[in-house]
Amino acid sequence: MVESNVRSISAITLAVADMARSVDFYGDKVGLEMLYGGGSASFTSFKVGEGYLNLVLDSEGTRTWWGRLIFHVEDVNALHLRLVQAGLTPSTEPTDASWGERYFHINDPDAHELSFAKPL
Repeated sequence: MVESNVRSISAITLAVADMARSVDFYGDKVGLEMLYGGGSASFTSFKVGEGYLNLVLDSEGTRTWWGRLIFHVEDVNALHLRLVQAGLTPSTEPTDASWGERYFHINDPDAHELSFAKPL
């Protein structure tokens, strides 16, 4: 096997249909720090740990299920409660999984499935 010098993912970029709605979701509701762009921009970047979550405007919005982003957080229950109090509806309640994480799922405004988890 060849040794890879790839050590981490620097950024993930998601296509969004409505930048202002997505900036509100990721910035105001989830609580990520916005570094570039904003609600009226065609590209926005948020800091996530050592990496970045980028959003690019794609008003066509024609895609099917692609997978899931998994974010590790300090307190799964607290984030779940904050999102519910903000009027959002996670698709699952916080659950302890057999693989050793507590997690819940929620879709962002463009139906990207997100999982917020913490190792047990």
